[in-house]
Amino acid sequence: MSNQKIILAEPNELLRKVLTDRLRIEGFEVKSVVNGLELIDDMESQPDLIITEELLPFRSGFEILEIAKQKKIPVIIISDADLESKILEAFRLGASDFIDKPFSPNEVVARSKNILYRLNNSENV
Repeated sequence: MSNQKIILAEPNELLRKVLTDRLRIEGFEVKSVVNGLELIDDMESQPDLIITEELLPFRSGFEILEIAKQKKIPVIIISDADLESKILEAFRLGASDFIDKPFSPNEVVARSKNILYRLNNSENV
């Protein structure tokens, strides 16, 4: 699992720090950003996974999904919009997973590991 790169896009400073620290403890290399423009710029580094808040400044998480899909980068969307329509839209646009707020940082780690495990094992088949 070491050396797997994650970009975390979260405008809330405390939540961004908690998630970044938790993911790093698990051995991930984490780049954290606060808005959609930074995230788009950092996608050029070809991360293994993107975790993004749905409501980012400058670009929405759904706009990010469109770009990430073209680059074949899996995306976890985090949102406090507990609407079935938002969840279905995220999956329609190619989200690998959707996490409702509030959540446990351990849940984010577990879902990240699960996505990356499935991705790595599907390539080895």
